[in-house]
Amino acid sequence: MTDATVGDLIRRRRDQARRSQMGLAHEAGISPRHLSFVELGKSKPSAGLLIRLAEQLDVPLRERNDWLLAAGYAPRYPETPLTDPALAQVRASLRALLDSHDPYPGLVIDQRWNVLLSNRAARRLVAGLPEEALGTPANLFRMSLHPAGLAGRTRNFPQWSGYLLRRLDRAVVRTQDDGLAALADEIATWPGIPDRRTWRDPGEEEPAEPVLAWQVEVDGEDLSMFSLLSTFGTPIDVTLADLSIELFFPADARTGSVLRAHRPAG
Repeated sequence: MTDATVGDLIRRRRDQARRSQMGLAHEAGISPRHLSFVELGKSKPSAGLLIRLAEQLDVPLRERNDWLLAAGYAPRYPETPLTDPALAQVRASLRALLDSHDPYPGLVIDQRWNVLLSNRAARRLVAGLPEEALGTPANLFRMSLHPAGLAGRTRNFPQWSGYLLRRLDRAVVRTQDDGLAALADEIATWPGIPDRRTWRDPGEEEPAEPVLAWQVEVDGEDLSMFSLLSTFGTPIDVTLADLSIELFFPADARTGSVLRAHRPAG
């Protein structure tokens, strides 16, 4: 939270989304004049209006609580640690999903892309990496882009890092998270990372395949995998809204065979 008014917060998000006052007001069911007064601090919005505006602008639940606080209302969305007994069933379901996905890598990450849960296959990918490349807690962007991490083992690093950097840039903008922004600033100083101003540019080269595969060497074997990223459909808790599940799948038959060969017996 900063000293910004709720009107400042709304206007900042609207500008980032490149939405006009007229368009946003129409979608939220109010007049452009009313929205203008809210942004200028001349009118106090109801809690319901704040939620409608936040929904139209796809504002994360964590930031919606900030809006409510800035307007003088109590936060609406709880933030429950994933280790809390109240989320025991959710955690068990996530664990079962990851375990069932083995021998293919799978993990659960938060809004900063810190790894909260992982399966055996995912841990095998990063076994032996130094702490400076993993992070505390382990972070997917750090371990993938750090020169002492998976960057040195990624065969198509220019393409794969470009994809990750675009995701990182979007995450920084969407979450407005200071910790994630600091990580992005640090990553921008690492060898092989292009200028920060180019991260949003996908480049002119058209991919030859229908999906970009991550080509990485693991234990002397060259693997090729693509990933599937999913989120909770109807979260009302900040923790769950921040979670993403990333599952990796073999992009070719050989990778599938290599990964299945490491399936535990029994």
